[in-house]
Amino acid sequence: MAGRINEEDIAAVRDRARIEEIVGSYVTLRASGGTMKGLCPFHDEKTPSFQVTPSRGYWYCFGACAEGGDVIDFMRKIDNLSFVEAVERLADRVGIQLRYTDDTGARPEPGARIRMAEALRLAAQFFAEQLGSPDAVAARQFLSERGFDREAAERFDVGFSPRDGRALLQHLRGRGFRDTELVSAGLARESGWDFFQGRAMWPIRDSGRQVVGFGARRLFEDDRMPAKYINTPETLLYKKSHVLYGLELARSAISKKSQAVVVEGYTDVMAAHLSGVDTAVASCGTAFGDDHARLLRRLMGNHDAFHGEVIFTFDGDEAGQAAALKVFAGDQNFVTQTYVAIEPTGLDPCDLRLQRGEAAVRELVARRVPLYRFVMNNVLKQHDLDRADGRLAALRSAAPLVASIRDNALVSGYARELAGLLGMDVEEVRAEVMRAAARSGRRPAMGRPTTADARAEISPEAAPPLPLLPSPHDRLLATERQTAKLLIQNPDLFPDAWDGLTTTDFTHPAYAAVFAAVEKATVELGGARATADTDWVHRVSEACETDEIRSLVASLAVEPPPVHGEVTVRYVIANSAALQLLTVMRTIAALKSKLQRTNPVEAQHKYNQMFSELVVLEARRKALHTRSIGAED
Repeated sequence: MAGRINEEDIAAVRDRARIEEIVGSYVTLRASGGTMKGLCPFHDEKTPSFQVTPSRGYWYCFGACAEGGDVIDFMRKIDNLSFVEAVERLADRVGIQLRYTDDTGARPEPGARIRMAEALRLAAQFFAEQLGSPDAVAARQFLSERGFDREAAERFDVGFSPRDGRALLQHLRGRGFRDTELVSAGLARESGWDFFQGRAMWPIRDSGRQVVGFGARRLFEDDRMPAKYINTPETLLYKKSHVLYGLELARSAISKKSQAVVVEGYTDVMAAHLSGVDTAVASCGTAFGDDHARLLRRLMGNHDAFHGEVIFTFDGDEAGQAAALKVFAGDQNFVTQTYVAIEPTGLDPCDLRLQRGEAAVRELVARRVPLYRFVMNNVLKQHDLDRADGRLAALRSAAPLVASIRDNALVSGYARELAGLLGMDVEEVRAEVMRAAARSGRRPAMGRPTTADARAEISPEAAPPLPLLPSPHDRLLATERQTAKLLIQNPDLFPDAWDGLTTTDFTHPAYAAVFAAVEKATVELGGARATADTDWVHRVSEACETDEIRSLVASLAVEPPPVHGEVTVRYVIANSAALQLLTVMRTIAALKSKLQRTNPVEAQHKYNQMFSELVVLEARRKALHTRSIGAED
């Protein structure tokens, strides 16, 4: 198994991948002083709130997103990638060969990923061109019979792999590719033949529209491959458990609507999109699994369970019911509500569009039912509800399903519904649900939960309530934000030990957390003096405990400088003194209040001690006031 990417290589990628160029390939940026602004690619807006600061290598959205980070974070979010995938994608782009620590497996040669991506792109282009050839009559007929015309085929880049078995290989050899490269890309076999022969072809892309593999449908009876559908084998770029067909088309709609419709095949995706269901995707060559669920979860963002939904379209047969049960088993991977949409006649979206029109496909999705209810009904069908022992067995089978429902607000209602289906007493059903919950370690509420309770039931990851980040326009916290900004943007201008600042100087927990990260980053530097470069910002970001605080660091890094012109040491010291002055004034006010409540005769020693402390604090207050107005060099 491959090890971790070498930290020096990650730093090199971060340094060489210029953030304005990477972001600029997705967003139109306009220079504004030392920053660049544009419309946020992660939410709809009319006024630019997305800001990039090239000198620090950071971006931040000051609008609805309130998210930010470095160039790797941007790639992860915009193309829905893992950290490793984002680093590898950027490394390919800037020409860095990554090294892996603790690597027990062979690594690809330099540039292999780039070459593979180019070969796949040219292959997709070749297959699409072949769809118009005389040999592709069967492929065109297959599409036509399913209601897809030439325009639809072009929209989804459907193609055809020639039957002679060497056409693609010869075509790509002419473009300078070696046979070994084409075998590694899943385009050719080691025996010297094309991997795909005489099949309808669908290019499978990642969310960034890069071709990573293909899906192929059998057309001819004499095809040596008996499987109706075959896919590209696992490669550097293609991991079937990590890709979804149609994701590049649906990505934006899924993010905006917080909805994904999971269908079962390539033609179903085509039919859904042509019918106006623009959030449709499908797994490729494997059943929908946990990795696919996490992929959609990342794409949907931080929506809670009451605002997002994943809708599965299954066949109404036994295979469809088995698929629903499999999804139900992994349902905790969704931070959404999960639904099932099944056409009573058993038609899939492609056949439904063909027989009843595009409106019927939209109605199929609109008629979705909760996955729990679908699974529960199928469980009850397995028992004879006309017999007392059958009803009891059905209750014991269905109770764990009700108990596992994440939305506590639904548990009580589903218990009543189950009681009605079984013809049993509601309290008896509730008691069995509670027993099932106890066995699984959960304690579902039978009434309406509080907002905090509901959030805690979404998933283990979402259980802790997220702290609110401070408003950048809060005048009461202006000095704290100004100081935090200086710590991020101008660390080299602070005197030693951060001029005496402590976390207690920051009243807002978020700013205190930023300073704690600054101190942690300083320790990791071995006490060496921090410098105002992108590595410092990254070190502080890495030292943050939560994504929310990392987002705040990103916003502080890209905000305009606190003053017009050059920030000086004198300005930094004055700002630091102003923040510490506020702390001293709060301490003085608290001490004076204690003095007023203390009897100087009955508690003379305590009173005199506090009075002495007050004298010292007043002296410190005057000194800090002098420094805060810049009167002291």
